[in-house]
Amino acid sequence: QVQLVESGGGLVQAGGSLRLSCAASGRTFSGYTMGWFRQAPGKEREFVSALRWSGGSTYYADSVKGRFTISRDNAKNWLYLQMNSLKPEDTAVYYCAAGQMSYPSNSYYGRNYGYWGQGTQVTVSS
Repeated sequence: QVQLVESGGGLVQAGGSLRLSCAASGRTFSGYTMGWFRQAPGKEREFVSALRWSGGSTYYADSVKGRFTISRDNAKNWLYLQMNSLKPEDTAVYYCAAGQMSYPSNSYYGRNYGYWGQGTQVTVSS
């Protein structure tokens, strides 16, 4: 049974940093893409970043490029999202997800991920 458990959210001032973690368990993820999505109140869930577990290719939403970095720890099956230069508009619940993608472009869409964590709240104050 696949489990994804996020941690690391919290309250931070604009310009600050946070690192989100996602502990993945229940299977090997070598053929999977791991992603981060977020959902702000009243808004639809949106793609933030993704990483192909094998090979390590990474993908980012334009809104976070240059500020967020996705990474993994192969040995521990952990996924990370380092978030720097945070803005109030980054405030959302952040979700970790896992899925198998036929094409890299599928990584941008939540419907292609079969496993989701419970989410962790990130609040950026101005």
